[in-house]
Amino acid sequence: MCGIVGYIGHKNVLPILLTGLKRLEYRGYDSAGIATITENQLAIEKQSGKLSILENSINSTNMNGSIGIGHTRWATHGAPTKSNAHPHTDCKSNIALIHNGIIENYATLRKALIEKGHKFVTETDTEVVPHLIEEFYDGDFELAFRQALSELSGAYGFAVLSSHDPDKIYVARQGSPLVIGLGEGEFFVASDVSAIVSHTRSVFYLNDGEMAILSRGGIKTKTITNEPTKKKIEKITFDLGRIEKSGYPHYMLKEIFEQPKTITDSFRGRLLQSEGRVRLGGLSEVEERLADAAKIYLIACGTSWHAALIAEYIIEEYCRIPVEVEYASEFRYRNPVVNKNDVIIVISQSGETADTLAALKEGKHKGALCLGIVNSVGSTIARETDAGVYIHAGPEIGVASTKAFTSQVTVLVQIMLLIARKKSMSVVMGQSIIEELIHVPDKIKTILAQSQIIEDIADKFKDKSNFLYLGRGVNFPVALEGALKLKEISYIHAEGYPAAEMKHGPIALIDEDMPVVFIATKDLIYDKVISNIEEVRARKGKVIAIACQGDEKISKLADHVIYIPETSQVLMPILSVIPLQLLAYYIAVKRGCDVDQPRNLAKSVTVE
Repeated sequence: MCGIVGYIGHKNVLPILLTGLKRLEYRGYDSAGIATITENQLAIEKQSGKLSILENSINSTNMNGSIGIGHTRWATHGAPTKSNAHPHTDCKSNIALIHNGIIENYATLRKALIEKGHKFVTETDTEVVPHLIEEFYDGDFELAFRQALSELSGAYGFAVLSSHDPDKIYVARQGSPLVIGLGEGEFFVASDVSAIVSHTRSVFYLNDGEMAILSRGGIKTKTITNEPTKKKIEKITFDLGRIEKSGYPHYMLKEIFEQPKTITDSFRGRLLQSEGRVRLGGLSEVEERLADAAKIYLIACGTSWHAALIAEYIIEEYCRIPVEVEYASEFRYRNPVVNKNDVIIVISQSGETADTLAALKEGKHKGALCLGIVNSVGSTIARETDAGVYIHAGPEIGVASTKAFTSQVTVLVQIMLLIARKKSMSVVMGQSIIEELIHVPDKIKTILAQSQIIEDIADKFKDKSNFLYLGRGVNFPVALEGALKLKEISYIHAEGYPAAEMKHGPIALIDEDMPVVFIATKDLIYDKVISNIEEVRARKGKVIAIACQGDEKISKLADHVIYIPETSQVLMPILSVIPLQLLAYYIAVKRGCDVDQPRNLAKSVTVE
C-alpha cells in the first residue's frame, strides 16, 4: 500500500527521501509527495504518476533542509490526482502529514470541522487529520497530536511535520506498520525497512497504539495516552543486494530465478534426514499442541491462500487432522466455530496484511493456538502470534509473489512432516520426503533452463483474451496460482478450476481461441487428467501441458508441453508452478505490461 519515509539529522534530506521512496515503489502507488522544513518554513511538492515526475518538479533550492517526510500513495478515497497526493496540510499550511491506512470516521470528522470553519481541498480521508490537529493546537503540538489521534477510528501510520515544532517528526501507528531507524545524530522512519536499510541497520518497530517523537537529540516513544514505552533495538541482516535487480530486466524475473536458493534457505538447518523429521525452532514450544490439534485453520489472502490450499491436501493426507482453509477477509467478519484445542496458522509474506491480522486477532480472542508463517522479520504478525516460522525468502520486490509462494509451500511441507512424524508417519517415509525436498532446488534449475521454450510458447499466446488453468488434487491450487499470476501482471482474464469441474460449466467457453493450461504430472489421477485433455481437444481448444519428463503420451495430445522433473507428489506443486510463473512473466513482457508494478495492485495490503 502507501509508502512512508522520513529523516531528521544533519544531511541534505532530499536525496534521502527520494532514494527511500524509490525503494518503496514496489509496494504499488499512483502519486507521490515530499515535505521539508527550511528555516522553520514548510515546503511541499507532490505530483500524480511516477516518482520521476515528482523528482523533475522539485526545486531543490526550496527543499534543502535536513528534516523531511516523503510518501507514495495508493488511492483509496479520491482519484490519483496531484491534489489528493500526500502530504496533506491544515488551513494555514503549518502542518504536513502523510498517512498509510484508512480513517473510517473521516466523514463525521470532516463535517464537524467544516462547521467550525475549516476548508477542505481534497477528496481524501487523510485530510481531516491535519485539520483536527490544527483544531486542537493551542501552543503544545504534541498534546494536539495525541488529542487528534484519540478521535480517530480506523488504521493509520502517520508521519507529521509542523512549523509549530520545526525540529521534530511526529509518528504514530495503529494497524499500519512503521519502523524507526537509528543512526549517529540522525533518525529515520519508514513503512518498510527497505527504504532505510542503506542508511542504518539498527531499528525498532512501533506497536499499535504507540507514537514516537524524532529529534536530532534522540527519540521518545510513548502510547498515544502518554504512557512511556521502551523499545528493543533489532539488527537488519539481509544483504542490500537482495533488493537490487542484479542485472535482471525485472525484479519478478530475478525472484523467479532466485527460487533454488530461497527454497534451500527455507529448509536450511531444519531437516534431520537420518531421523526422517524436521526441527522448527519457532514451533519447539508448541509442537505437542500442534500435533494434538482437533482442527487446523489455515488463513491467508491471495497467493498465500493458494499455498494454504496445498497444505490442506498434504496435512489431511499424512497427519489425518481436519484442515479448513479460509480467506482472511471472510474469517474476520463471520462467527467461525473455533475451539481452544484448534490451531490457527496465518500465512502472509509481508506479515502486515490487514485482513490476516484481523483474523489472527479473532482467533486469539477465541482461545486458539495462533501460529504465523511470514517472510518479513519483525513484522506485526511475527510479533503477535504465539509462535511461528520464517520462510527466509528475503525481500520480495515484485508485486506478484513468486519466491515467497514456493518458500511458503516448502515451510508448510516441513510443518506437515513435524506433525506426521509425531503421529503415524514412518521414519522411512519421512526420510523419503526429505530426500526429495533436498533435490528440489536442483530440479528447479532444470526447469529454469527451459525459459526460452516457455518464452516461445508465450509469444504464441500473448494476444489471447482468456485462459483456463486446470489441475487435480494437489495441483488444483497450482492451477489457481498460475491463473492469478497471469491476471495480475498481463491483465488477461484467466480462471483456475479443478480439471473435473470443467464439464460443469467452463467447457462452454472452449473453442479454437481458448488456451487451456493443464498441470498433468504423473500421479494416481493422471489418467483422469488425460481424459480432460481429450475433451478440450475435441472442442478445438489449445492445450499447454505441464508434464513429467519422459511422458511421451502427453506430447501426442498437447499442442505444447513444458517438462518438469518427477518428484514426490507432496512436493510437485513447488516444481509445477515454476513454468506457470515464467509463462505469465513472458506474456506480460510481450504485452508491454509493467510486471513489477502492475496497475491497481499493492504489494502489502495494509487496509481493507
